[in-house]
Amino acid sequence: MEFSVNQIAALANGTVEGDGEVKICTIAKIEEGHEGAIAFLANPKYFHYIYSTGASAVIVSRDFKLEHPVTPTLIRVDDPYATVAHLLNIVQQMSAPQLKGIEQPSFVSEGVVVDEDSYIGAFAYIGRGVKLGHGVKIYPQVYVGDNCVIGDGVTLYPGVKVYHGCKIGARSIIHSGAVIGADGFGFAPTAEGYDKIPQIGNVEIAENVEIGANTTIDRAMMGSTRIGKGVKLDNLIQIAHNCQVGDNTVMAAQAGVAGSTKVGRWCMIGGQVGLAGHITVGDKVQIAAQSGMQKDVDSGSRLFGSPAMDLKAYGRQAISIKRLPELYKKVDKLESAIKELTENK
Repeated sequence: MEFSVNQIAALANGTVEGDGEVKICTIAKIEEGHEGAIAFLANPKYFHYIYSTGASAVIVSRDFKLEHPVTPTLIRVDDPYATVAHLLNIVQQMSAPQLKGIEQPSFVSEGVVVDEDSYIGAFAYIGRGVKLGHGVKIYPQVYVGDNCVIGDGVTLYPGVKVYHGCKIGARSIIHSGAVIGADGFGFAPTAEGYDKIPQIGNVEIAENVEIGANTTIDRAMMGSTRIGKGVKLDNLIQIAHNCQVGDNTVMAAQAGVAGSTKVGRWCMIGGQVGLAGHITVGDKVQIAAQSGMQKDVDSGSRLFGSPAMDLKAYGRQAISIKRLPELYKKVDKLESAIKELTENK
């Protein structure tokens, strides 16, 4: 596929600065740009590459100021990162294979309706009473248990397992190896050991959710474990039973949320963050990587550390810790001085 810079600018609602007829056939990182490629510039760390890149065109913000002339044609937009995401979506839609129909061998239970725009890959299993929306894509070796509801346009990549009774909202994407609806970690201690507590609830995932590879979301003991609209979960995340994750919250890899914890809307949770059970995290909370939360968090908080604390307070503490060797030396000197004064009396 080949487009002119002018055509790309029209798709991106951008303004061309330079030769708008330059032809573009691929997208590349700015530091790896070459003839025929378009790159983007959003992070200040990469600004210097604009003067050395071999890319034919670069997407920049409208207020980006050049220090001296550049070779590539520029497309000025409101938000370069969002613009590239939009363009990549267009490229993906144009190049994605048009999968339809039911491959064999696979198993689709009697009575399950698969519309003509949907796809069921080889070795997939679709249980009894499952409701499939329009245009779903279920890749090979996916398991969908009895009485699940899969919304319109949902994509389940190879090896996804959706246990019985779970619901997945429209246009959600679940990547390979993810497990939705496994039993929550519920056991009652007894004199002989641990008795399993039946987990009779389910998992409900709203629309436009994306769940990374090998992430696990446990079914509720009672009721539902709920994932809100627009939530984005990275790879290798654990969401325990009866948790709630609010709309448009994002979590990075290896985060873990213990049972019955409620996470608000528009939160940003870094990699390897651990949230204790039965706590509430407010809306628009930011938690830095490797932090540990043991208590409720107010909306709008920015936290770091284990146990987590206010980000500014943590910064002040970190500075103080760096100064400890110097302070120890000063204390030693003061103690020596005091000792000399005492002995000389």
